[in-house]
Amino acid sequence: MSVAKRNLKFNSALVTGGAGFIGSHLVEAHVTGGCQVTVLDNPSSGHRENLSACADKITFIEGDIRDERILARAVSGCEVVFHLAAEIFVPRTIEDPIKSAEINTIGTLNVLEAARKSGVQRVVLSSSCAVYGNPAKLPVTETTPTQPLSPYAAQKRNAEQHAAVYSGLYDLETINLRYFNVYGPRQDSPSPYSGVISVFLDRAIKGQVPVIQGDGRQSRDFIYVQDVVVANLTAANQTDLSGEVYNIGTGQQTTIKRLWNTVSQIADVSIDPTYETAREGDVRNSVADTTLAEEKLEFKARTTLEEGLAKTYEWYKDRLKAED
Repeated sequence: MSVAKRNLKFNSALVTGGAGFIGSHLVEAHVTGGCQVTVLDNPSSGHRENLSACADKITFIEGDIRDERILARAVSGCEVVFHLAAEIFVPRTIEDPIKSAEINTIGTLNVLEAARKSGVQRVVLSSSCAVYGNPAKLPVTETTPTQPLSPYAAQKRNAEQHAAVYSGLYDLETINLRYFNVYGPRQDSPSPYSGVISVFLDRAIKGQVPVIQGDGRQSRDFIYVQDVVVANLTAANQTDLSGEVYNIGTGQQTTIKRLWNTVSQIADVSIDPTYETAREGDVRNSVADTTLAEEKLEFKARTTLEEGLAKTYEWYKDRLKAED
């Protein structure tokens, strides 16, 4: 089922971080579904232009999840909260773990508390497969022991635990979605912290040599952004899964070297990558067991890597043409 045709069981929602990469796609899906949506973004990593297609149909509040007063105003009257605002760049959380904890830990607590006080029905929280660290066995299930390797991963795990506490103590439903490696249009390739796919596409379009940090045999589970949007809307429509955690991935494992080869084929270029030392805090291998999400959340990713990369490649090409 497409995002546009998915029936929403709620009429109003707040999306924190709604001007960001994933958030802006989620906001558009709400508008398409006839939902009144409020966006709260500061925006530090998001961009207002990401919402240009629906700017006149939403309420945009410029603010920070660390500001309790602005957050209380943003959440007022909303039935569901989608919490995506975060410091998502792992190297930055290593450089400044205190500031990132203020955003990812205290900020999440602020969101949960504001939702509780406002009478929100459900909070869908964006978590990360980074909580698993380097697991002993793949694919990882939701019961795989967590072993964070970075402040970012530790903060995301802590946010999950706080959500579970709020589900247990208060009349607030929460669902945590552990995203694997999300990609798609609007991912910010100029940033030094960008996802590998956005960087690879940018290099391929410009005919530049890509840099692989590590030996290229490290692997990831790449999931297209529109599939993640569907996962969020599906979670928001659920009424009996409070306090639970779900892997949001494809169950397909792709090495970084193979990823570049696929991007090269789509872009019709032949460039050998260079290799550098792996980044501190990076996970070696990652792939999701999606059984629980399929059976209980009734979610399954539908976009193949080749399909998603082709759509993302076209978006990057169009953007570069517009910048010329």
